[in-house]
Amino acid sequence: MPDLLLELLSEEIPARMQRKAAGDLRNLVTNGLVDQGLTYEGAKEYWTPRRLVLDIRGLSVRSADIREEKKGPRTGAPDQAIQGFMRGAGLTSIEQAIVKSDPKKGEFFVAVIERPGRDATDIIAAVIPEIIRNFPWPKSMRWGEASSNSGSLTWVRPLQSILCTFGVETEEPEIVKFAVGDIVSSNKTCGHRFMSAGSAEIAVKRFDDYCARLFEAKVIIDAEQRKQIILTDAGNLAFAQGLELVEDKSLLEEVSGLVEWPVVLMGQFDESFLDIPPEVIQLTIRENQKCFVLKSASNGNLVNHFLLVSNITPSDGGVEVARGNGKVVNARLADAKFFWDSDLKQIASADGFNPWIEKLDEVTFHAKLGTQGEQVQRIMALAEELAVMIASSTAKSGQTEGGNDLAALAKRAAELCKADLNSAMVFEFPEVQGLMGHIYALRAGENKRVAAAIEAHYRPLGPTDDVPSDPVSIAVALADKLDLLVGFWAINEKPTGSRDPFALRRAALGIIRHLLENKIRLSLNVQFDFALNQYLESTDVVNLQPTEAIANNDDLLSFFHDRLKVYLRDKGIRHDLIDAVITPQSDDLLAITQRAEALQNLITSDEGANLLAGYKRAANILAAEEKKDAIRTSEIDSNLLKEEAEINLNLQLDDVDKQVAAALENEDYSTAMTIMATMRAPIDAFFDSVMVNDEDENIRANRLSLLNRIRNVTGKVADFSKISG
Repeated sequence: MPDLLLELLSEEIPARMQRKAAGDLRNLVTNGLVDQGLTYEGAKEYWTPRRLVLDIRGLSVRSADIREEKKGPRTGAPDQAIQGFMRGAGLTSIEQAIVKSDPKKGEFFVAVIERPGRDATDIIAAVIPEIIRNFPWPKSMRWGEASSNSGSLTWVRPLQSILCTFGVETEEPEIVKFAVGDIVSSNKTCGHRFMSAGSAEIAVKRFDDYCARLFEAKVIIDAEQRKQIILTDAGNLAFAQGLELVEDKSLLEEVSGLVEWPVVLMGQFDESFLDIPPEVIQLTIRENQKCFVLKSASNGNLVNHFLLVSNITPSDGGVEVARGNGKVVNARLADAKFFWDSDLKQIASADGFNPWIEKLDEVTFHAKLGTQGEQVQRIMALAEELAVMIASSTAKSGQTEGGNDLAALAKRAAELCKADLNSAMVFEFPEVQGLMGHIYALRAGENKRVAAAIEAHYRPLGPTDDVPSDPVSIAVALADKLDLLVGFWAINEKPTGSRDPFALRRAALGIIRHLLENKIRLSLNVQFDFALNQYLESTDVVNLQPTEAIANNDDLLSFFHDRLKVYLRDKGIRHDLIDAVITPQSDDLLAITQRAEALQNLITSDEGANLLAGYKRAANILAAEEKKDAIRTSEIDSNLLKEEAEINLNLQLDDVDKQVAAALENEDYSTAMTIMATMRAPIDAFFDSVMVNDEDENIRANRLSLLNRIRNVTGKVADFSKISG
């Protein structure tokens, strides 16, 4: 079967957008082609600083012919009904319909609708331009003469060319022709911007040829391959000098997105700067120059060498590039050393942190939410409260640390968590906030857990950032994020669309990860109330009536549910199963997650699939009776149970009901689902041998009550009506 090769070449794609954009391209294109009736065997996306690439293998050459029958009204129906049927079916005359007969409903019209399949090239040429025009970039731009036209093409940076070929391996591929704006698709691309001879156009065929030709033109399209080259070359270069690379996964991800042809070079900085804390050196060099630091292979100490990744092979072996980077690094580290020395004098003074803490009262956190000093007071109260809750939650998993001890440490960490914002180092280098608080707290003799919590309370800053596991750090991190969310909800400053200036989505996701990854049970509603009370007591700006406060909390909980659904879907939990275990009142995120995981394990088993089928059969019968208002479910009368299968089902429901209740009481959702699966056999037996619609009205009502009980018992673990299948 043929393969499809697609490349979108642009001026530049910011490194932070590349991976997601490539994934979006794969999903949009494959979904679009499948929606149009095509099938494929596999698809993989690639990206560089200039390219989004998609390789689809085994794509069908044509969509299938479609023949469907659309049922219409009875043959004697009013003319208005017949005319409506004709319009809906696309008929110009009722003679184009056929007549079918049903023993109960009589004769009725049927429209036979036939749609011939389409060539894959026609479908591709229709689908891809629409995807390009509506691509979900976080930010995009217009360019050129057409930029004054509001309907002109937008892209993250000017789009330069589109390559699109389709064909089998043994034949010359076909160029899929289409146009987006003034760009016409072709089989041509360009190599490396600087190292490819004149950036001349390169004609390519299918994917393997495309990769080989681009490699010759100094472009490696596979980001993972670029990362491996960087790691290998960096390791070899360091080893040759008796050094080791200090690995940095997020920097490696970013740097691999800045180069199409990675070349690793070594630079150095003045040895006197090694007096600065190694974390500051690493962060300064990383943030300013996107370079890796090195350590001694013998003692593990940081050395005054660093590694940079160039996008070209310099003619002088990299001497000038390394020297230029070294000059910039020296300048930034000189600033860092000055501020470091200044801050150490402050820490060593009698007042220590106090001037920094007091200065927080002079800095506005938000015009409607008070000062940073007031924010810290709220976080202190929250952290103290949360530490007790966390101690209670973790005690169930075997940890025995006292809540009072945790509360005292968490309160102190919260008191100091924003102090370093007024240090000279952080004022000049905002990217080291938290880290400097950690270092300065240790220098001042604070408890190590308090110091660690100061740095950790900002985490996670991104999807690859770890969350802290120490209860003190967790308490302060949760307090900081809860204060942020509750406060901005109280003043109605919520995220809208892609706009989220206060990073509230990130804060909610951070709370979710803290709770789930540390397996902490917590009632969010209780914490919302506590956090809101801190605002009401500390500032006159937030002034909510009780009903408004409840509405705010309900809306904030719904926001958490939405974030949790996205998080769990990324972890492979089906969206319908998440919906089945969430109610508007569900405020224990760990319980929701454990229920969803247990439900997915159940539903993907044979027993679970058959249980779901039995549930849906019972629910459909009940729904049909409820529509007719002919159902009067009540307590089951065991005297009216005549058939062995219905007697057994009722007994099984008694047993399951008790066991599930006990499992849920113990928060053992996996066991609850396993017990639920035992209902499969008696439900199957019931439907195989019992007629629900018995002639005796009382027996019929009793059997409907039995079906209703199936619905009620399953509803204790999940809403099975929301599960697809």
